[in-house]
Amino acid sequence: MNEIRVLILGDVVGQPGCRALFFSLDRLKKEYRPDHIIVNGENAADGFGIMPDQAEMFLARGIDVITSGNHIWQKKEIYPLLDSQEKLLRPVNYPSEAPGHGWCCTGEGEKRIAVVNIQGRTRMGSSLDSPFKVMKKLLPALKKETASVIVDFHAEDPAEKEALAAYLDGEVSVVVGTHTHVQTADERIWEKGTGYISDIGYIGVRDSVIGTDPDLSVRRAQTQMPLKSEILEGETVLHGVFLILDGQTGRTEKIERIRI
Repeated sequence: MNEIRVLILGDVVGQPGCRALFFSLDRLKKEYRPDHIIVNGENAADGFGIMPDQAEMFLARGIDVITSGNHIWQKKEIYPLLDSQEKLLRPVNYPSEAPGHGWCCTGEGEKRIAVVNIQGRTRMGSSLDSPFKVMKKLLPALKKETASVIVDFHAEDPAEKEALAAYLDGEVSVVVGTHTHVQTADERIWEKGTGYISDIGYIGVRDSVIGTDPDLSVRRAQTQMPLKSEILEGETVLHGVFLILDGQTGRTEKIERIRI
């Protein structure tokens, strides 16, 4: 078997999340020996979006692909980089007129993979193209590049995430959920070889509400006022998954949760 080893980490939340990611990278590389590292960075800039210097730092530190989601549009400074940097993705099912692109390839020869970023529609507040139709249309182009296709499905609803994984079983290597920041314990491999987890979790302050100040979150819930979330400092946690793919078939042979 041509074994492809992949780390998928995220969502990175604020400067504490960035520091935790960079601090842990050498340890993760030594322990898992990944051929590729994928990180969801859409919350790196104080919890909302990512700045160009942060994206460049991610890539300089050995991140192969940066995925994102609905918050990628929060920092207008990133728009030019979305167009020019191949390894920085926004969800592919936004209109073509939006800046950026939603998939790329990385690696060479037998280690080559494709990475797709796509966004859900249930409780996400956006009128986007159907992720099912967009993925179906995109599959021939992806298969021309490689059998190993990784999908970051940035979505709120576990049922929508599981439905897309069922729909793509045997067509892609893995569907990993991002966005909720809560790591789920449902990692598995579907019958036809597609790996799956509803959410990989987040990288940020451990004793928080999905990476943000819990006091503000409590006040917002109690008062129903539109209080803006704020990042706080504290001990951090890193979540993600480790994958082993069969490079010939694209099947997931192993999916393992990571929590540090």
